[in-house]
Amino acid sequence: MKATYTKEVIPKLQKELGIKNLHALPKIVSVHVNVGVGSYITGGKDYKDVVQNVEAITGQRPIVNKSRKSISNFKLRENVPNGVSVTLRGQRMYDFLNKLVNVVFPRIRDFRGISRKSFDGRGNYSLGIKEHTVFPEIKGEDVSKIHGIQITIKTTATSNEHGLKLLENLGFPFQKEVVKSTSA
Repeated sequence: MKATYTKEVIPKLQKELGIKNLHALPKIVSVHVNVGVGSYITGGKDYKDVVQNVEAITGQRPIVNKSRKSISNFKLRENVPNGVSVTLRGQRMYDFLNKLVNVVFPRIRDFRGISRKSFDGRGNYSLGIKEHTVFPEIKGEDVSKIHGIQITIKTTATSNEHGLKLLENLGFPFQKEVVKSTSA
């Protein structure tokens, strides 16, 4: 995917955005993968399966995030694990994005594209996948409990439009824009 970015996407972005300086073009900085393990903790189950799943999916050992303070409404105590996360950069990031676009999205049931509305206002994109079993590294027979995955793609884009153009040119399958017609 990095070769595609340098050979094909950069010239297209220069034409579409009208930016001549290569360093001013938007690019992907990192990919953050996060899985919550709160339901495992409250259910009294071990969350080691989630750590192994995230490690298999990303190719990198995740860190376990622990709560900083107690919140009784969420049944959360201080220093209790509540999430597992990985930040991917460099070649692993491009390999993960390539797998996401070319393997995972086609395997999602009733997939009609990802939403155009999930940008944060600064060109970063977040998406959630409800079942981690769509990743090819996870065997369906070995899964004890299905969990979701939150993926955040951090870019150097300054606006949502620039981030959208970057991800579209990299091959992300966005939903088609619906044009509402006004009939009189």
